[in-house]
Amino acid sequence: MENSNNCCCCQKLTEKIEIPDILRQMNKIFVRNGFEAYLVGGAVRDILMGQNASDWDVTTNAKPDDVMRIFKKVIPTGIEHGTVTVRFMKTSIEVTTFRNEGKYTDGRHPDNVSFCASLEEDLSRRDFTVNAIAAELESGKIIDPFGGRKDILSKIIRTVGNPVERFSEDGLRTVRAVRFAAKLGFQIDEATFFAIPMCLEKTKSVSIERFRDEFCKMLLSPKPSLALRLMEHTGIMELFLRELLTARGCIQADFRKFHTYDVLDHLYTACDASTIYAKGNLIIALAALFHDIGKVQAKKVTDEGKITFYNHEIYSEKICRSIMTRLKFSNEQIENVCHLVKEHMFHYESNWSDGAVRRFIVRVGKENIEKLFALRMCDVYGKDGKEPSSNDENMILLDELKNRIANELETSNALTLKNMAVNGNDLMKSGIKEGKKIGIILNLLLEKILDNPKLNDKETLLKLAIEANRQIS
Repeated sequence: MENSNNCCCCQKLTEKIEIPDILRQMNKIFVRNGFEAYLVGGAVRDILMGQNASDWDVTTNAKPDDVMRIFKKVIPTGIEHGTVTVRFMKTSIEVTTFRNEGKYTDGRHPDNVSFCASLEEDLSRRDFTVNAIAAELESGKIIDPFGGRKDILSKIIRTVGNPVERFSEDGLRTVRAVRFAAKLGFQIDEATFFAIPMCLEKTKSVSIERFRDEFCKMLLSPKPSLALRLMEHTGIMELFLRELLTARGCIQADFRKFHTYDVLDHLYTACDASTIYAKGNLIIALAALFHDIGKVQAKKVTDEGKITFYNHEIYSEKICRSIMTRLKFSNEQIENVCHLVKEHMFHYESNWSDGAVRRFIVRVGKENIEKLFALRMCDVYGKDGKEPSSNDENMILLDELKNRIANELETSNALTLKNMAVNGNDLMKSGIKEGKKIGIILNLLLEKILDNPKLNDKETLLKLAIEANRQIS
C-alpha cells in the first residue's frame, strides 16, 4: 500500500539520461533507414535510480522484417510478438516494434498483437509506471507519459491505468507487482494493492513455471520477507505456497525464551538472513524459507508448558520436497535444498571424536558443508532478527567444528569408497564372491577407516575384508 510519508514529488524530475555509446551507434542505423528507436523498460528505470544497467531493451517503429533487413545478425526470438534479438557490437539487444495488444482471454497471453504508430501507445500497454518510461537513443531525453519518474521518487509501484484491467490482462502481473516492490524496496500504491485480491482468478491461470521464476527472483531480492508478506496479505501465497500459511500462528516461544517469532515469521526472517550469509545463493534462500516448515506437524507441548519440535526436520524435508516438486524445480535443486533441510539440526559438541567429525563430513557431503553452515547462521538469525555475537556459545562451537572439518579435509585421505586403497575387484581377487556382499564389506571397511585413517592400506584392508567375509558367512 502507498505510504504518503514517502512522497518526494517536490524533487526535480530527471529530464535526460546518459545513453551508452553502443546504443547511440545502433540508433544511427535506425535513423539512417528512416526509423525511430528508444530505450525502454527496466534499464531506464535502473539508470534513473542511479543503478547500473546492462540489459538493453529497445522499442522502435521499425517492423521485425525491417530490423532483420537493416542489421546483419538478428535472431527471431519472439517474432510473433514483434520481438527480435539483434547482435550488435558483440552485445545482444532485444528490439521490439511499437505494439498494442488484444484481449487476454487466458489471462496469460494476448489473443493478438498488432503494431502501432506511436511510442505512447506502446508504453500504455506496459504493466507499471516505473517500467513505462522511455529515453531517446540520441539525446537521452526522457519520455514519461504515465508519471513513472514521480513514482520512482515516491518509491511506489503503480499500474499503468486501471489496475484491475492491467491485472486481468495478464495474471502474472499481480505476482510481478509483489516482486518489483521487494526488488526495489518500494510500496504498492493503494489502488494497485487492493486490486490484487480482486484478480486472483486470473493469477490462478498462470503456469507454475512462470510463478516459480518470479518467486525465485523474490527470494534473491534485498529483503525477501517484503515479497513474502505481500504474497501472504494479498492471497497469492494461498494459491501457490499454501503450506507456508499453516505456520502462521504456530507459537514457538515458551518459558525458555529460545524464540521470539511464530514459525512463519521465523522462516521469513531466516530467509532475509540468506542475503547476509549467502547472498545470491538460491539454494540456501530456499532452504532457509522451508527448513522449519515441518514444525507445525511436529509440535508438542508438555504438561510443564515446554514446547518441542522433535524430528521436525524430517517433516520439513518431506513438505519442502512436495512444494518444490509442484513448482517444477529441477531434480538437482530439489535434492540440494531437501538435503540441507534434512541436515540442518546437527548438534555438535566438543567431545565429538575425530571419527564422528569424519562421519559428519561423509553424511553431509563436503560440497554441502559451507552451505549447511550458512543455513545454520540463517536459522540463528531467524530467532530474533539479530546477528549472533562471536562470543555466543553456539557460534564458538560452530567455529570449532569448522576448524576441525578443515583439518580433516586437509589430512584425511579416505572419506568415500572411491578413496579407499581397495575396491570391489581387489576383494574378488582375494576370494570373496561377487554380489551384494562386496558392497557390504566395502562399507564396513570405510567405517573402520573413518575411525582410524591409518587402516587405509591395501594389505591391511584385504585382511580385514577376508575376516569380515568369514563373519558374514
